[in-house]
Amino acid sequence: MKSSPQHLIDVVVVDDHAIFRAGLKAELDGRLRVVGEAATVETAVEAVTATRPAVVLLDVHLPGGRGGGGAEVLAACARLQPETRFLALSVSDAAEDVVTVIRAGARGYITKSASGQDISDAVVRVAGGDAVFSPRLAGFVLDAFGTSAAVSADDELDLLSARELEVMRLIARGYSYKEVAKDLFISIKTVETHVSAVLRKLQLSNRHELTRWAVDRRIL
Repeated sequence: MKSSPQHLIDVVVVDDHAIFRAGLKAELDGRLRVVGEAATVETAVEAVTATRPAVVLLDVHLPGGRGGGGAEVLAACARLQPETRFLALSVSDAAEDVVTVIRAGARGYITKSASGQDISDAVVRVAGGDAVFSPRLAGFVLDAFGTSAAVSADDELDLLSARELEVMRLIARGYSYKEVAKDLFISIKTVETHVSAVLRKLQLSNRHELTRWAVDRRIL
């Protein structure tokens, strides 16, 4: 986690409204330091990659990219996690928006109606590893994930074993076979075997198609 010598928490603010970004930065408390900001999918990925903050305050609906908004930013920055954590901050409290961005990898979701103090507290908690939701939004997440071992009810995912799912997510995020083997404490040969099985079961040709498949289903 990046921090200044005073142990400030580095934050990147991503929102397509400049006035909101300016107001939010003014409201965040002294525990946080804004090190970057962005208004589109592309500039968000650039800012997060360049600064590698502890927390990204991420709007759900953003222009640019392939139209995936905040979830697309999360997918593009997946390899920076968990050193960089993402907290969704949106005007929307729709269940679909909440579940989509959490499925993509955000550690929490709060609405823009929250006070500057509440947002600051949420950033600190997310930086420390907690997941943060308002009670109503937490209910959406529990409904979507609480009783399911898989990240999707998609029939294609049911074809994969638990280990194949683990390998699939890491490969789709851009990990090398060697990195996957190290992360999962298995041999490179075993990784190759799992990848071959995943591609065969999902009827895909290569890891690039696998990444696209995973992004489309927001399961990275």
